[in-house]
Amino acid sequence: MSRIKQDHSRFRQIVRGRIRRNLKQYISRGELIGKQGKDRVSIPLPQIELPRFKFNAQDGGGVGQGNGEEGDGLGKGQEEPGKGEAGEGEGEKALEVDVTLDELAQILGEELQLPRIEPRGQKEVVTERDRYTGIRPVGPDSLRHFKRTYKQALKRSIAMGHYDPKNPVILPTKEDMRYRSWSTVKSPQSNAVVIYMMDVSGSMGDEQKEIVRIESFWINAWLKSQYEGIVTRYIVHDATAREVDEHTFFHTRESGGTMISSAYKLAARIIDDDYPSSDWNIYPFHFSDGDNWSVDDTRSCIRILNEGLVPVSNQFSYGQVESPYGSGQFIKDLRENFAVGASDCNVVCSEIKDKEAIVNSIKEFLGAGR
Repeated sequence: MSRIKQDHSRFRQIVRGRIRRNLKQYISRGELIGKQGKDRVSIPLPQIELPRFKFNAQDGGGVGQGNGEEGDGLGKGQEEPGKGEAGEGEGEKALEVDVTLDELAQILGEELQLPRIEPRGQKEVVTERDRYTGIRPVGPDSLRHFKRTYKQALKRSIAMGHYDPKNPVILPTKEDMRYRSWSTVKSPQSNAVVIYMMDVSGSMGDEQKEIVRIESFWINAWLKSQYEGIVTRYIVHDATAREVDEHTFFHTRESGGTMISSAYKLAARIIDDDYPSSDWNIYPFHFSDGDNWSVDDTRSCIRILNEGLVPVSNQFSYGQVESPYGSGQFIKDLRENFAVGASDCNVVCSEIKDKEAIVNSIKEFLGAGR
């Protein structure tokens, strides 16, 4: 490994260490989501200072001359931040480091000690890829293997007695040409569908939606690191439910009553129509403040979960976001009707009081490794 690669590798290790130490802070603040690219995230790391040497522009004494004590600063001291007169020069800028979503998910898994997920689908979608596996004497010029061609020409030249060490000119012939060969490799690809459901009734404010937005980002990052293929669907509901795109899911403003069963019915219908449990790993997530319209609708929810959603899902996850307007009753109803917390129960409930609780909630949802 070259020196520059060693330095780069060491720098990446430092970056990973800083990210791990500040992971809870990054998760609780939603700024990383705004810095997300297609498959990378820009993370501000103002703590990392890159060392550099700078020549002294002043004509001073030699090294070590003058009075001073151990630990004294060298040269002119710097003003404390926020003090001093206004200037026209540039200020210090925070260092931003690009981290792939896979690497971010790996750090998340290491820090929260998340177990790897074992796919439960009986069938897998098969993808085909071309892989270069050997050498053959015919092929297109774009696949010519120059090293193998030269070696073949050299062996032929030596065998025929034409090779001159003083004038080592090798001219390959058509018979010397070697080309890369490929074969089509079929690889199984585990599939997963994540269905996010969110209560957008009047009691769910912007702060509650922001918590859902942050938590779903990190859940998605982890699940994408576990599956080759993943599909995400979004449902919003108040008294009725409808499927929306991602932007609408996090930015819609609605009001009205809450009938949670409307979302569960729609989710069950989507799964029945598009994602048979024999082929897909299914993850429904529902976020609400726990306020439902009536006891009768809660009974309908329990029935749909028992008969439709829970049996076909790897795990059904319910996150209750604390709201000053919600009753918070629904999570109690789920715990009364399901053995939440038991090793054989795939219903997981989590109470999310504020952004600081997001980290523990993620661990509660993903800690079982289902």
